[in-house]
Amino acid sequence: MPTEEFDRLAAAAYKGERTSGRRLAARSGASELDALRQTLTLAAGSAGLDQLLIERAQLRQADQARRAAKLEIKSTALARKQARVQAAPGAWQAWFDGSAHPNPGRLGIGALLCGPQGERVEISRRAGHGDSGEAEYLALIALLEAALELAPPQLLVYGDSQVVINDVNQPAAPGAKGLESYRARVAALLAGLGEVSLRWIPRHRNGAADGLSQQAIASWPAAPSVSPTV
Repeated sequence: MPTEEFDRLAAAAYKGERTSGRRLAARSGASELDALRQTLTLAAGSAGLDQLLIERAQLRQADQARRAAKLEIKSTALARKQARVQAAPGAWQAWFDGSAHPNPGRLGIGALLCGPQGERVEISRRAGHGDSGEAEYLALIALLEAALELAPPQLLVYGDSQVVINDVNQPAAPGAKGLESYRARVAALLAGLGEVSLRWIPRHRNGAADGLSQQAIASWPAAPSVSPTV
């Protein structure tokens, strides 16, 4: 069987046509090449096999071009993402987290700032009463207030609250209900800093800040016990 011709026909055939060709070869005893040629000739109709092969080749080229374009877009997006993730020399990195026990209830906030020369600033404090959204925002505010004193040239901030991260990163969109004043405070703090980037991370990658917020929760005095009325 001429391999070159079979390969050319097989490349033009769709999966169903390849299957039909094999079945025809099995039924009729014809070679796979002849069976596939008959199958494609039938599919070509009045246009003829040669025209079908030309059209199928053009379709393959167009598909390959689309795939190449998609890969290029993905590669470019990945390169941009990696460039964003890589901190520039002198950049600081920071993490924040807020907890409410119960929710709403007592608030604890935690934040960690790390500098390029090994600097480390930890924040762990009680933050009054409220819900988890308020706790997350208060943790971010405390972090940015500390950063304002340090004046880092670049600051990468990570948090596991999608509500807060999305709220801050989309200033043109309506703010999260009930958190408008916190959003405004964050915007004011960001205006006083250099380059700041806020990025969401999953909770399991925010362990240090979470530990600091839980430490703050644990520092609350125990609620007084109520003696039963006799």
